[in-house]
Amino acid sequence: MQNRSFPRKAKKASQKVRRSVFSFLFNRLTISALLILLQLALVVSAFVFLQGRIKHLYNILRVISLVVIIWLIRKPDNPAYKISWIIIILILAPIGSLFYLFWGNTPFNRARLIKIRPIDVTRIEPSHPSATHELCTRLPRHRRNCQYLHSIAEMPAWKDTATEYFPVGEFMFESMLSELKKAKRFIFMEFFIIDRGHMWDAILDILRKKAAEGVDVRVMYDDVGCISKLPHNYSKTLESMGIRVIRFNRFVPMLNTYFNYRDHRKICVIDGNVGYTGGINLADEYINEKERFGHWKDTGVKLTGSGVANLTALFLQLWDFSVGSTTENLEDYLPTITAPSDGYVQAFADSPLDDYNVSETVFLNIINNATRSVYITSPYLALDNEMITALCNAAESGIDVRIVTPGIPDKKSVYLITRSYYAQLIRAGVRIYEYTPGFIHAKMIVADNDVAVVGTINMDFRSFYLHFECGTVFYRGSVVDKVRSDILETIEKSEEIDAHWIKSYPWIKSIGASLLSLLIPLM
Repeated sequence: MQNRSFPRKAKKASQKVRRSVFSFLFNRLTISALLILLQLALVVSAFVFLQGRIKHLYNILRVISLVVIIWLIRKPDNPAYKISWIIIILILAPIGSLFYLFWGNTPFNRARLIKIRPIDVTRIEPSHPSATHELCTRLPRHRRNCQYLHSIAEMPAWKDTATEYFPVGEFMFESMLSELKKAKRFIFMEFFIIDRGHMWDAILDILRKKAAEGVDVRVMYDDVGCISKLPHNYSKTLESMGIRVIRFNRFVPMLNTYFNYRDHRKICVIDGNVGYTGGINLADEYINEKERFGHWKDTGVKLTGSGVANLTALFLQLWDFSVGSTTENLEDYLPTITAPSDGYVQAFADSPLDDYNVSETVFLNIINNATRSVYITSPYLALDNEMITALCNAAESGIDVRIVTPGIPDKKSVYLITRSYYAQLIRAGVRIYEYTPGFIHAKMIVADNDVAVVGTINMDFRSFYLHFECGTVFYRGSVVDKVRSDILETIEKSEEIDAHWIKSYPWIKSIGASLLSLLIPLM
């Protein structure tokens, strides 16, 4: 009996391997990567071919490289970004300068990108007065952040908003299902990742029914975020159900700067009165229905009432940007209810297409303003000099600074980079913990049990400079208390990285991580 079953099992295993290999070789991600590598090879081959035929080409490109490096040094870009490009230019000399001119952050490339038109807060406030002025008056220590987000990010602060904190994705999923079933007018959903499975299938079933009832259902997902998750024509499948769909920044496998700008936001708005955001995408690992890297620790928040206005405006802003239209009747989508609140909320977004580094500025303001403690959770650390300086200065000033990162990584190269920052931070007095049960995807900061941010923003260069991100600042209130308590409970399940760990860390990994970190602004 065993002899008969063994060949059948072996045959099934062989078929499974063949299907996996076929799926890998012919999926959209692999084909796109091969096409980009082919383009790179053609560019280099063309240069080698011309170099032997045009006498002065090499010297001309050397002069161009020198000019580009001087230009980069004088530009007001982030130093880490400039250093990365200078290294590329020197290593690939003399053609490295051409890579920057065609694909770097130049006026020519920026001119080809349409800037997002901000939602004018004056369209929100007349019929729905915000609490920005009240917050700045009553909590002057938070005036800088509040006023900055109101004036620069065009996002006011609100009270009259009930809040709920979800310490794991499973709880937020249950709440979302309940609220989605109550939708009467519209449902807006914007997520970096959508993957078919228990979570998305349950949500899609509700969306399909609501669209059939005449509810305005809109779904926006990032094309690169879903490139290995959804079929290329999945948007047509959703449209056939009556759902309006945008594949944000559709990925074309060509060398360009556009595909770097991803929509990493997570927003769900129901009838303008209920909104969700946080780190949770619509895939089974986020609710631990599927195990990938141990226990998946993620968090989210629910707003009910006035504060949802910002989330609605942010969704419509990116929707209008994507379709090239303008929502004229914004008032029709604003909250129609208020709810009792115990603090203030201020949802905001960050865009790579403007000249403001909103997310990092908010974090820096919170860290620099702290007097007792700063607790942070992030799946990745890829810090620029400004953030390292702020964290080290805070710890050296006697503030209790703690950071929680994953114990089980999802990306090994980024994990190496994350660990490369440990030594410098620990020497300054920052306490670092790795979440040993699995992967922590939560993106949060809380300071002095007084202010907290829950959102989509990782502590890395990509979130601060290259992604469309969003977050919600909570000033006072129960969410701040719950975020702080949850981080402390998470720390209890984590391993602290100490001086002994630093000394025993393999030097080859440390050097490799340092080399990788030089290029992280371009990854």
